[in-house]
Amino acid sequence: MSIDVLLGLQWGDEGKGKIVDYLAPKYDVVARFQGGPNAGHTLEFDGIKHVLHQIPSGVFRPQIKNIIGNGVVLDPVIFKKEILGLGQYNLEIKKNLFISKKAQLILPTHQLLDEAYEEAKGDKKIGSTKKGIGPTYQDKIARLGLRVGDILSADFKDKYNELLKAHIAILKFYNYPCDLETKERDFFEAIDFLKKFNLVDSEYMINDAINSDATVLAEGAQGSLLDVDFGSYPFVTSSSTMAAGACTGLGVAPKNIGEVFGIFKAYCTRVGSGPFPTELFDEAGSMMQKEGNEFGATTGRPRRCGWLDLPALKYTIMINGVTQLFMMKVDVLSIFKEIKVCTHYELKDGTCIDRFPCEITNGKFKPVFKTFRGWHTSLENVYDFDALPAALLDYISFLEKALKTPVNIVSVGPDRTQTIIRNGVLGERGEVWGVI
Repeated sequence: MSIDVLLGLQWGDEGKGKIVDYLAPKYDVVARFQGGPNAGHTLEFDGIKHVLHQIPSGVFRPQIKNIIGNGVVLDPVIFKKEILGLGQYNLEIKKNLFISKKAQLILPTHQLLDEAYEEAKGDKKIGSTKKGIGPTYQDKIARLGLRVGDILSADFKDKYNELLKAHIAILKFYNYPCDLETKERDFFEAIDFLKKFNLVDSEYMINDAINSDATVLAEGAQGSLLDVDFGSYPFVTSSSTMAAGACTGLGVAPKNIGEVFGIFKAYCTRVGSGPFPTELFDEAGSMMQKEGNEFGATTGRPRRCGWLDLPALKYTIMINGVTQLFMMKVDVLSIFKEIKVCTHYELKDGTCIDRFPCEITNGKFKPVFKTFRGWHTSLENVYDFDALPAALLDYISFLEKALKTPVNIVSVGPDRTQTIIRNGVLGERGEVWGVI
């Protein structure tokens, strides 16, 4: 059995958590393959809103095994807080959650280094969440990092202190304060808490599942335009957010990748610094932000908003090999009588391109928009794809032709019940997708 991959196609915050939760009953295993507590996957059902940062979004389904893969960087303190926060829901977390021994640990000094590096950039800040993600991946690549499996060894404290000395030396160079007493106490308490969970060789677990015909869904974090190689560098995250990242972040061979589900909003948002060609600075942008409640699930920062960017979307569909598109937050655009879509970028010499360039810089690439009639009506009581307003169906039809990929799910609200699947759509395994 192959493994399906679900990932974001924009700058993150596309609604991946909701879709993983919605699709989870179709899968035996849900596995996170990259990122860390900088991710904020929001799920909403039974009138309750949940935000998961490190735990896979299948955790609310008792029959599903959830895996934190080797490509993830794990903060034990945030992990403990997240687990304790879920305690009120009587979930069998210790039974159904498995953590790769090869996942990297975020230390208290990684967070301090993140803060120091970001402050040193001055007005060239990249918009880091300051959760220690970047410095942890730096140590991983430099072969200095500590992994989850290390906490089981007798000399873990010695390994920790050795890395601590190197970090303190860097912090002194940046003249950054290093008060660790409380942070270290919380860290080692969280390490003891982490030891109580299933720490496994997750690559074997994943491949055993594949070989036994179990269904597996790989859950990505952030978005493709934040990928360290293919995103809007240097304003990117520190990991591979692409479908290929599922291979390295879980230990899966490329031949075992099946469906690639690409999640995108019906418009665009971005948190933090970096280029954003279709960003709106007018009333439309403010309306979009307010209607979509566009504030970061992890940081609470307001998200920048803009119209849908087709050159960027075509790019991420191409490099991920997306087989199906899921369009989120369609209901937010119901407030507009007209909707715009960027179809090309116009260069200063008047040339138009429809490719996402290496150096995508605001001002250098002027978005060229196509205007559509809005549906301008509530979607609250719509449950069937064919019952969507004609203007919305026209919008979807245009996108499918432009992107050469089918739009098979339309989200019309934050709750898991506000999800419309196209009737008659066949998954790779041949089953007809209907309402779950």
